[in-house]
Amino acid sequence: MRSMKAIFHLRSHRLVSSVLAGLLISVSAQSIRSQSPDKDYLFYVLSEAADKISLVRFGPRGAKVDHVVTTGDMPTDIDGPHGISISPDQQTYYVSIAHGRPFGSVWKYATKDDRLLGRVTLGYFPATMDINADGSLLYVVNFNLHGDMVPSSVSIVATERMLEVARIKTCAMPHGSRLNSDGTKHYSACMMDDMLVEIDTNTLKASRHFLLTRGREMGMNGAPANMVAPAMKHEMSGHGMEPPKAGDTSCSPTWAQPSKNGASVFVACNKSDEIVEIETAGWKVKRRIPARSGVYNLAVTKDGARLVSTNKRDQSISIIDINSGRELARIPTRRRVLHGVVISPDDRYAFVSVEGIGAEPGTVEIIDLKTLKIAATVDVAEGAAGIDFLRTEPAR
Repeated sequence: MRSMKAIFHLRSHRLVSSVLAGLLISVSAQSIRSQSPDKDYLFYVLSEAADKISLVRFGPRGAKVDHVVTTGDMPTDIDGPHGISISPDQQTYYVSIAHGRPFGSVWKYATKDDRLLGRVTLGYFPATMDINADGSLLYVVNFNLHGDMVPSSVSIVATERMLEVARIKTCAMPHGSRLNSDGTKHYSACMMDDMLVEIDTNTLKASRHFLLTRGREMGMNGAPANMVAPAMKHEMSGHGMEPPKAGDTSCSPTWAQPSKNGASVFVACNKSDEIVEIETAGWKVKRRIPARSGVYNLAVTKDGARLVSTNKRDQSISIIDINSGRELARIPTRRRVLHGVVISPDDRYAFVSVEGIGAEPGTVEIIDLKTLKIAATVDVAEGAAGIDFLRTEPAR
């Protein structure tokens, strides 16, 4: 039989273990809670296949759709809201309506009550947009899915009166409209011409272009010539889902993202599965960063240290260290066909839209940029596409 002293020591040991376990559980719970947001993050996401605009709220209670707005004016057809841009003062937001009769348009809404404030007709299939620092001008690429592969354009819209003040001819199927940090240059990439195009925002003219095809790289001054790159003379389908054919050395760029200081532009090469960094001063290739299959859209963190990419064919999100070019994390998503990404102003979260397949709902995956893991997921209407950050608010 055990002595009383032995029994006492055993009970003491069990008591201490129980207390320590409780403390560990408490610390673990506190650690988990500390990783949750202490405020609400609000962002808009468009559902291109359902003509819906969803305002999503993410905070300590998780992610949920705050409310939904129906957009478009063709009740018997899909209008296809594609791109969204929120004004710097957070009072208005702009939605590109891709489909029309036959031209697309951009609609202006009030963030206060989602009231329609105005609209303007643009070219064929207005898509990605960006807005300048004072909110006076909106830069919209006319992607043009209609007919032959001919050069398309970038529309400049004066937002106060919703007037198109310029339409700048660039190249075939422009996508990924982004301004550099000081607003002096605008960049877009043309999927069917394998080109990056720079627009001078002072002159509102194409100032330079860059051929991205591997082995044929070349930076040139002025607007692009009106011809489709030889490697790209084939029918386009799938919007970045189709893999390259044997011997295809094309880039098929789907996004152009300036670095924080404007010294570089990162171009997503959807076909060749790489991110090409173009040095803006010398207008030359600085490096080619290996990427996941079907890299599609890009965003740079506000501190300029990391690049977030959506990988359309790989069904994943990549977090890349810009300095080294190393992939810090690959994060699989629940559904297929990734689309856009926007990063919160505090660099805490990345919000990623996933289109889904067929009748599947669209999805937003919220990535914690500290843990490099999915923090929350929320479903929206079908075909989640354009996404932009609105503001933070005290948690409800």
